[in-house]
Amino acid sequence: MIVVVSYPGEEHTDAVCARLAAAGEPVHRLDLSEFPGRRPLAFGWPGHGAPSLQLLGEEPIDLATADAVWWRRVRPFEIDPAVGPADRRQFAHSETEQAVLGMLDSIDAPWINPRGADDAAHRKPLQWTQAAAVGLTLPPTCVTTSADAARAFCDAHRGAGVVFKPFLASIADWRETRLVEAEDLARLELVRLAPVIFQRCIQGVDLRVTVIGEAIFAAEIDARDSDYPTDMRMVIGQAKIRAVELPAALAARLLALMRRLGLVYGAIDLKQDARGDYYFLEVNPAGQWLFVESRTGLPITQAHADALRRLAAGQRQRRRHGPSSSQPMRSRQDDAPSRRSGAMAQRRTAERR
Repeated sequence: MIVVVSYPGEEHTDAVCARLAAAGEPVHRLDLSEFPGRRPLAFGWPGHGAPSLQLLGEEPIDLATADAVWWRRVRPFEIDPAVGPADRRQFAHSETEQAVLGMLDSIDAPWINPRGADDAAHRKPLQWTQAAAVGLTLPPTCVTTSADAARAFCDAHRGAGVVFKPFLASIADWRETRLVEAEDLARLELVRLAPVIFQRCIQGVDLRVTVIGEAIFAAEIDARDSDYPTDMRMVIGQAKIRAVELPAALAARLLALMRRLGLVYGAIDLKQDARGDYYFLEVNPAGQWLFVESRTGLPITQAHADALRRLAAGQRQRRRHGPSSSQPMRSRQDDAPSRRSGAMAQRRTAERR
């Protein structure tokens, strides 16, 4: 059985689950917003041996039997307002988080992506540090709450231009990447209210590189003639999209980055300038791919389903033959470089592309 932790209506999850069902692979979908009120749970240890990780309700299931876990765009826990004031709701949320995420982390199976790694990899400064470590080139970047630092950076890159962007964007609180204009320079004092990312503007085409394990699916997204070339996400319908092959050295660096971040899946954004140089922008551990697949025919959905099936099959084989059998590469929770709280990860439900 493959456990899919996401939410109903997430179209990428739906697409992969349809492929898994067509292949006869048992799937159980789990929505964290059902906890604690709408989905009872009961788990514990008998004093020896493996734990019992029971989800109760209309579809009771023992998560200890899971062969693989897919963690993608989860929703936050829903705490009953009847709990009372904010401090009590926060306590109920904390207790729910400890129980549910602790239960999920106890599943002895490979994950896409390991939850701790997924959470840590959403932090762009970590991404940039690891990207530089594997030899990827980044645009000159400044993250600051200082108006003086922001002004100095904008002055230093006035010729090429500077863009500013948020760390995270959601449908509920969307912020596109924007060019710094004269009116923005006049209000740089506002950066004291929250950190802002400033980057030198890279003129050229975008690349969306979808990585699943060792498989790479690269697409060029040319929005230069669109209404808003600064942020291709705003003009996907106008952009020209085609499948491309990455240089071998670049592909190797991207795979090295994924390994350093502990990710099995990631949607990587690059820019390529007129000279052919590549710049790393970010990797989204829960990025979208259907808009690329529909325009290029790249078999990304099938590759994702196949990766989950391989992990599940490998886990079933290990259980049959015991720990002494050969161990292919796995994506366990305990391989993750970070075990940070899932609260921030849950708030990333609706990240766009």
